[in-house]
Amino acid sequence: MSQSFELNVELRDDMGKGASRRLRRLDDKIPGIVYGGGKKPQPISINHKEIIKQLEDEAFYSQILTLKAGKKTEKVILKDLQRHPFKPKVTHADFMRISATQKLHTNIPLHFINEEGCPGVKEGGVVSHAFTTVEVSCLPKNLPEYIEIDMADAELDSIVHLSDIVMPKGVELVELSHGADHDQAIATIHKGRAAVSEDEAEDGEEESAEE
Repeated sequence: MSQSFELNVELRDDMGKGASRRLRRLDDKIPGIVYGGGKKPQPISINHKEIIKQLEDEAFYSQILTLKAGKKTEKVILKDLQRHPFKPKVTHADFMRISATQKLHTNIPLHFINEEGCPGVKEGGVVSHAFTTVEVSCLPKNLPEYIEIDMADAELDSIVHLSDIVMPKGVELVELSHGADHDQAIATIHKGRAAVSEDEAEDGEEESAEE
């Protein structure tokens, strides 16, 4: 079940780098923008501590959010987040308005389950993840919080592709809509270097014994 997030914001009219710097320095707020939905872009300001707290939850990055400005509310998704290059601070946030009748494109986290007990890992394999998120297309009501990849039957040297994902009803993978040649690998199971080295050493010892 999708989570519900609410973020308090203030509408603002002042624009420009100077205004943004004042927000960050004097008020501990950050500038943001809300756009899309057939309306004009609306500059906003957000309490820095509040958004930092919300960002601790993985789902905040992909789920539908409610922006609350006084008595007004608006449904959006987070489209872009700018961070300070070396300080633990957010410097700007972009939000896109959503419509209940229009499909949206957004990135959803992948959760890999049953890895430790799969045949490939039991045989000494190591799971490598090529992707941790995928871009999906769906109506807002069908937006999943995450997508599970069940690795229970994964064998050694096997590859899990995008087409192997069991998608929730009403949700499509954007990458696969471009054609079969976009069916990329999202996870693989191969023996780790240590295990490969041990196997090679054993093979060498067996060959020496035979000689």
